[in-house]
Amino acid sequence: MRNIVIFGGSSHTELAEQIASRLNVQLGRVKLSKFSNKETNVEIHESVREKDVYIIQSGCGHVNDNLMELLIMISACKIASAAKVTAVIPCFPYARQPDAPYKKNGELLSRIPKDAFIGYTFNTPASTPANEVKDPFGIALARFEEQSANGASTSGVSARNGYKHWIARSGTLIANLITCAGADHIITMDLHDPQFQGFFDVPVDNLYGQPLMIKYIKENIPNYQNAIIISPDAGGAKRATAIADKLHMDFALIHKERRSQSQPHKTDMMLVGEVRDKVCILIDDIADTSCTITKAAKILSESGAKKVCAIITHGILSGDAIQRIVASVIDQVIVSDSVPQSDHLARCSKLKVFNVAPIFAEAIRRIHNGESISALFNIMDLI
Repeated sequence: MRNIVIFGGSSHTELAEQIASRLNVQLGRVKLSKFSNKETNVEIHESVREKDVYIIQSGCGHVNDNLMELLIMISACKIASAAKVTAVIPCFPYARQPDAPYKKNGELLSRIPKDAFIGYTFNTPASTPANEVKDPFGIALARFEEQSANGASTSGVSARNGYKHWIARSGTLIANLITCAGADHIITMDLHDPQFQGFFDVPVDNLYGQPLMIKYIKENIPNYQNAIIISPDAGGAKRATAIADKLHMDFALIHKERRSQSQPHKTDMMLVGEVRDKVCILIDDIADTSCTITKAAKILSESGAKKVCAIITHGILSGDAIQRIVASVIDQVIVSDSVPQSDHLARCSKLKVFNVAPIFAEAIRRIHNGESISALFNIMDLI
């Protein structure tokens, strides 16, 4: 391939090397380091003038440091007269933070409780200095926090859910940062919210992990036609049903239902479908703390499932996620290598990994040659 330079960030050097190897090119020479005060230093040791540059950096590990490193690398290549700079971000950072306030059960969260200003209105006559209300907002907020501390529910907002006064628009901010740094194109995979692409003013190719999951199921799960695809929550139902339809398999759903009126923050997980004596395959896009898939696996096991495995696109597995998986009834967890998995594999025998380098390499090749990437959304025979 001519007039192409591929750089790998420090977040996932192994994936960058695999992608470059499949494209039969050498990774571009770049020096990534930090000063003693932890500021990021980037030195490009490769000519990028009038070339197409692809920078591979995943949003994992030290997310903020890796994001800043990506921004500096993009800016450095743009200043060095690169013809086009494409950011290849297998696991996109900050994609799970919405731009609207919400509660854990998915409901929108009120800014201020409706009864927060009881005893004070804008029509209240002017008070004397002796009983002047100096900060009605602060008093109302203190009253709400006191009620929350006592476990009382105020306007349907529970103290345990946490009261958020304002939600920063991090999604828009990250998109603006990457664009302003000089990125002309974004390549990523399985955005948690597909509408996140709308924050960008440049083209975004959101590759699907479904073809890789389908390929893994066909090759590694015996008699997969008799198994059943499970979505661990309602949000992932569309993703799971798409796989079930393509493989002509049955589908079931784990539904979260709020039955307690006094404690609306508590949810009961309920299985919708029949899984007795079947192999259950949980499908999800992200596993961070692994609470969702381990709880879903417990329900499936209690419902008579013969075996439970999970296929996840982005296995972040932070905190005590590995210990939670080891202690759970889940038999196998299959994740992609969109984030480094070597440490996780050493700590958990239940973990398996499928490779996403082929689909990213093929996407880069097609984009560089001006070809369509639509085939990557459906079939994997090409890679």
